[in-house]
Amino acid sequence: MGIVVVEICGAGYFNISEVEEMLESQYPEAAVISSSCLSFCGMCAKRPFAIVNGKRIFAKTAEKCLSLIKKQIETELAVYT
Repeated sequence: MGIVVVEICGAGYFNISEVEEMLESQYPEAAVISSSCLSFCGMCAKRPFAIVNGKRIFAKTAEKCLSLIKKQIETELAVYT
């Protein structure tokens, strides 16, 4: 099995505890980490974003971004199947 690290800005658009619970239950191989700053100055104020295994994922809405995060997790895990 692979390990996928999802980093989410705690100051952004997501309810961190809900996203963490949902992603980690749906993808046991994923670890969701909340950070007060992901060093992409100002991006969290403009749109929802996350970093999945080092790849920046963003969208105009939190729902779309979450969908893209799931897609990237699945892409990352496909390497291990």
